[in-house]
Amino acid sequence: MSAAVLRIAGLCVDYGGIHAVKGVDLQVHAGEMVALIGANGAGKTTTLRAITGLVGWSGTIEYLGRSTRSVSAHDLMRQGLVMVPEGRGIFTRMTVHENLLMGAFARDDKHVLASDLEQQYRTFPRLKERSTQLAGNLSGGEQQMLAIARAMMSRPRLLLLDEPSMGLAPIMVEKIFGVIRAASAQGIPMLLVEQNAKLALEAAGRAYVLDSGTVTLTGKAQDLLHDPRVREAYLGE
Repeated sequence: MSAAVLRIAGLCVDYGGIHAVKGVDLQVHAGEMVALIGANGAGKTTTLRAITGLVGWSGTIEYLGRSTRSVSAHDLMRQGLVMVPEGRGIFTRMTVHENLLMGAFARDDKHVLASDLEQQYRTFPRLKERSTQLAGNLSGGEQQMLAIARAMMSRPRLLLLDEPSMGLAPIMVEKIFGVIRAASAQGIPMLLVEQNAKLALEAAGRAYVLDSGTVTLTGKAQDLLHDPRVREAYLGE
């Protein structure tokens, strides 16, 4: 297997007296999409926030072979560790175009910025149509498009996706996951947190099941998709 872009061992996160994440082990290798599934409150988002340096944690997190222990969240982003947060997190009082430029603010290769912008507009024609509009006036699906496009403008070396299908109509979910699969096909490593377990397992190569802050199952996504325990607990079968 290829080298690990992300390696987590014994990850623990506490909120006051609450043990939100309890000794999680997880890896994402070069070029693969890994799904992290589980019920609400399982610790999925907290795990992502620990990886990106947004909450305190104990254990081991290594990104590109180096510990992130003393690395700030913004420095991790500058190193290519990028998250599309739950709730999208766009800049509502900026235009669509300005949001996309914000995705590239830390890059030092401004000479290719125009071509990257055009690539995102080709991927999301709706964003091009609305490029001068305030992002806060977009629909929920359009805002999710913008959040993903903004992340792609940073040229991520590891992309974390937190509930990209949340609150979207089925046709928009299909569009968003088509873009996610296309980005994965380009070799961008991804860690996908998604409450829609079926959708996540169909898209990913490997997966982890998180239950009450602990990894209870892991393996090939297709194997977990057909695992009776997963089907009963997360697929309603």
